[in-house]
Amino acid sequence: QVRLVESGGGSVQPGGSLRLSCTASGFNLDRSAIGWFRQAPGKERETVSCISSVDGNTYYPASVKGRFAVSRDNARNTVFLQMNGLRPEDTAVYYCAEACSVNLVDRWGQGTQVTVSS
Repeated sequence: QVRLVESGGGSVQPGGSLRLSCTASGFNLDRSAIGWFRQAPGKERETVSCISSVDGNTYYPASVKGRFAVSRDNARNTVFLQMNGLRPEDTAVYYCAEACSVNLVDRWGQGTQVTVSS
């Protein structure tokens, strides 16, 4: 069964850090660009990072650039999202998928909750 599983979420204070993991089963993650997305209550789902399959190029929107970093560990079949300098507005459910655009994702996992509050 082909699927991606997100993990690593939790509750942190503003300024804290978390590292999310996106682990694949049933296929090799290195074949695909992998995107991280988030959805906050009452808001649309948005892309927060993407890493390409070919050259490892990355993308971040302005809202997280300089604070978030995406990386691959092909030996572990996992993509990580290191999140530093977390802010309350980063509170959301975070998802990963084999795409960089929300519109191209045809199936979502369960996600992992990130809560930033004092």
